[in-house]
Amino acid sequence: QVQLVESGGGLVQAGGSLRLSCAASRSIFSINAMGWYRQAPGKQRELVATITKGGSTNYADSVKGRFTISRDNPKNTVYLQMNSLKPEDTAVYYCNAVTYRGDYWGQGTQVTVST
Repeated sequence: QVQLVESGGGLVQAGGSLRLSCAASRSIFSINAMGWYRQAPGKQRELVATITKGGSTNYADSVKGRFTISRDNPKNTVYLQMNSLKPEDTAVYYCNAVTYRGDYWGQGTQVTVST
């Protein structure tokens, strides 16, 4: 089992940057994959970015070139650096961990991008 706590959300103007953090309650070294998802009002939750145990990354087309996912195993933390933010990036961002025992989710952090 692993608990995930997101932080770093907030209100930012379009074109600005934010860095989200996801702190895990235990070592993430052996976790198969971790990722960030987001859910905007009235929309389904969608994948933003994932990173595997080996460091391979995957991004939604809408964020490629603007967002970067990374993991710091000694700190048990995964980050999402978000640059050139757009109003359409406004959503609750959730951290996800895929383990042999199942998927785990954080409580989410709100990101609001104003025009």
